[in-house]
Amino acid sequence: MKIKCIIIDDEPLAISVIENHLTKFDNIDVVGTFCNPLKAFNILQQEKIDLVFLDINMPQMTGFTFIENLNFRPLIVITTAYREYAVKSFELDVLDYLVKPIPFNRFLKTINKVYQQKHSNTPSVGSSLNQEPHIFLKVDKKLVKVNLNDILFIESLKDYIKVATTLGDYVVHKSLTAISEELPQSNFIRVHRSYNISINKIAALEGNTIEIAGRRIPIGRNYLKQTKERIFNIKEDNDN
Repeated sequence: MKIKCIIIDDEPLAISVIENHLTKFDNIDVVGTFCNPLKAFNILQQEKIDLVFLDINMPQMTGFTFIENLNFRPLIVITTAYREYAVKSFELDVLDYLVKPIPFNRFLKTINKVYQQKHSNTPSVGSSLNQEPHIFLKVDKKLVKVNLNDILFIESLKDYIKVATTLGDYVVHKSLTAISEELPQSNFIRVHRSYNISINKIAALEGNTIEIAGRRIPIGRNYLKQTKERIFNIKEDNDN
């Protein structure tokens, strides 16, 4: 099922930017857009909304007041031209904080956070999403959906990364640090300045190397202790 979202901003141009970004994601449905936050309350009362893109400085009501008066809390993404509200926003447990103008690459990171948050929640009656955990990678000019369970490892290639999966490899213009922040730490671990691996895909460990799908990956000296502790602890937990 699709993720239902609404956009609240008193600037029509800002709404158009977000709408345009969202057209690239087939499983997100924009239920409505609102320049007046007071009118947005009606639709939140009428149907279950999963995600809200919310401006802060609006004449009728601030974004903070809007959040504080919600009875049901969907995922909230703040969209604002001001950086100084970030701390207060995260104190209100917003999912992300986007500063205008919002570039697509930064917006894509937010959408990946939305997917991860949805998948981390226990499924319930009326859940709006029932798909395998995944992220989207921008490969050339196309957004490619990659299931997290298919990822073997990720290798840094200077300004690019190679995402090795069971279905093939993808080269993406992104840093290893950036994509590592989007991956669940329960399943992935940084083992080298140039490698992040899927723990579940480890076939063997020999000395300072890890074998995954027939490929040997080095463990960096600064990562060796925490990598071995993490791998062996997980294996011990699985054995119990």
